[in-house]
Amino acid sequence: MNDFSKIAVLGSGSWATALVKILCEQNANVGWYVRNENIYAHLKEHGHNPNYLSSVAFDVSQLSLFTDLNEIVPLYDVFILAIPSFYIDRSLKPLTESLENKLVFSAVKGIVPEHRVLVGAFLTQAFKVPEAQLGVIAGPCHAEEVALERLSYLTVASVNTAIAEQMKAKLDCDYIRTAVSDDVVGTEYAATLKNIYAIAVGMAHGLGYGDNFISVLISSAMREMKRFIKQLDNNKRNINKSAYLGDMLVTAYSVFSRNRMLGNMIGKGYTVKAALMEITMIAEGYYGTQTAYRLSNSFKGSFPILDCVYQVLYEKASARKKMKALSKVLN
Repeated sequence: MNDFSKIAVLGSGSWATALVKILCEQNANVGWYVRNENIYAHLKEHGHNPNYLSSVAFDVSQLSLFTDLNEIVPLYDVFILAIPSFYIDRSLKPLTESLENKLVFSAVKGIVPEHRVLVGAFLTQAFKVPEAQLGVIAGPCHAEEVALERLSYLTVASVNTAIAEQMKAKLDCDYIRTAVSDDVVGTEYAATLKNIYAIAVGMAHGLGYGDNFISVLISSAMREMKRFIKQLDNNKRNINKSAYLGDMLVTAYSVFSRNRMLGNMIGKGYTVKAALMEITMIAEGYYGTQTAYRLSNSFKGSFPILDCVYQVLYEKASARKKMKALSKVLN
């Protein structure tokens, strides 16, 4: 039986740092894998992540820090994976220790590009983690607001609701409220798609479209998301719940949203390459767009917002022309 007191986070970015902060609220010890030696040394000495959420102060006595995956994996039973999807494959390649008897919760909001699958499927295929030992941690929640201890909401999804409930108990604290769901497919795809739609919203904002248009764009994106997910899993779900609509809204509107920021810069005239170079953190929506677009080509129906974002990001189409064309089909 897996011991939830033996819990660890894999990753050292802003979301990983936020999750460690949340876990430290009620856990005497939290394992933390950070690949970067400089971050490791700084955390050890100063109790801060120097690169992400540097305002968050950690009690180092609560942390067990590791730079070697094969050292941390045998020591813990429950893992939260918070490595950006673009880096997951290469980051986990050195792992030789087995994950088959571990519980793994993905806090990644994207698709593993080399395999063109969501993180849960990747963990099953590459590391033989059974579906009943997998979970997803989704928003609506921004790492920056966690750092400020502003009231935030999470959703933990798993086909095994018992482990979802146990993870909920580990995450709930004064400023975190957690819901449990068994809709793994919907939760994981919604967390991926909302980043793509946030890029579209950012582009519209950068091009000078106002709130009226953007409200229609977001409501249309929600319907498009529902159609997309239904192609993959026809189970009934309330798309208005926070794991879907709430996460979409915060990603589309928040000043902390790097995907909205990417779209905004493109709308203002940056090339895609220049915008990506300017943003210091990974915009998951950029990488998720290509895989989602290819997947949608096998679906019934149309996905005009996804098509628009793909054509701008990958086919060098004019954001202005594509957004104007999109505006004519939205309602």
